[in-house]
Amino acid sequence: MSMFEKNDGVGTTAAEAPSEWMITTPSGGPDDGVVSERADGGDIGLPLDAVALSGMSPRARMIRRGLNSSPAYMFTALVVIFAVFSFLAPDTFPHWDNVQLVISNSAVLMTMAVGMTFVMVAAGFDLSIGSVLVFSGVMASKAMTSFGGQGYGTFVVGLAAALVSGAAWGLFNGFCVTRLKVPALITTLGSLGAALGIANLITNGNDVSTVPNSLISIQTQSWFGFPPIFYIGLLVVLVGGATLRFTKFGRHTYVVGSNDEAARRAGINVNNHLLKLYMLSGTLAGLAGMMSLIRFSTTTIGGHGDDALNVITGVILGGTSLYGGAGTILGTVIGLFIPAVLQDGFNIKGLQSFWQQVATGFILVLAVYIDQLKRKSRDRA
Repeated sequence: MSMFEKNDGVGTTAAEAPSEWMITTPSGGPDDGVVSERADGGDIGLPLDAVALSGMSPRARMIRRGLNSSPAYMFTALVVIFAVFSFLAPDTFPHWDNVQLVISNSAVLMTMAVGMTFVMVAAGFDLSIGSVLVFSGVMASKAMTSFGGQGYGTFVVGLAAALVSGAAWGLFNGFCVTRLKVPALITTLGSLGAALGIANLITNGNDVSTVPNSLISIQTQSWFGFPPIFYIGLLVVLVGGATLRFTKFGRHTYVVGSNDEAARRAGINVNNHLLKLYMLSGTLAGLAGMMSLIRFSTTTIGGHGDDALNVITGVILGGTSLYGGAGTILGTVIGLFIPAVLQDGFNIKGLQSFWQQVATGFILVLAVYIDQLKRKSRDRA
């Protein structure tokens, strides 16, 4: 007897969850099998004969499920928002130069959003990413100044310092959550304040603008109209998406988020896995700090207060559940562009930037409410 229920987890093997379809074979025999829920969301408990009676092929059913998913709804909303601002500002908003700017400006947040998606799929939370970005950027700048020189060797030293700094904060968060059993919300909220405070102590509250010429030369380059940080973010998205969808590490992440007790019974070391996820989130925040340094050639200490809010909003809008067990990197990419497009549209229309914060806040509340409705619907099913 094999059982691959999302919330039961009894007998679930880590290598098999989540597959595209999960088949359960109850004790009644193979004819009683049902198609259960994918670990990233969907209907649960649909009898196999119901699929046959529907007259739909498995391929057609997968397409239908895709069209009824959160990423599909959010993509439709994104198209509508883009169309509205294109109508309101036809001379500027829909132009390719502006589209390139929106995409390029989203690269830093996109990098952090990949790490956040992994953490939230495992039912975790990380509020500290904006402050870790600032801290990592400061450490990278200080490391490059101490190393000296203007070549790419100095740049590599700064990159290593940023990644190590981010990973260290991720390790701290993961240790507090998994070993000290401090709730993730409290742990990362504390890290948010501590990382930013230490960065300000190191710099006396002033931005650091001492960067090597090699970093400036990277910032001024452009390939096909996009800066290098766009391609860094794109690479992170592709690798992160493939890892979450196709590897054992990704499947373990879904299982841990769906039911941590079932994951333990399946032989997964839940604490170690969560520790790795928080380190991943911190490391990507560190990489984002270096990307921000490349983009602005300064640490921008006061410019990342809303980063965590924007990232979490995008991740939830993309279909990742606050309760864990569901989410995709593709959905996160789509969800993250909604606040980015809103911000760009508000700027073009000359509205105060505070309106973007208002809109993002209400959108986050709405997204969480929709997530709760979906969860209740799955529970009833």
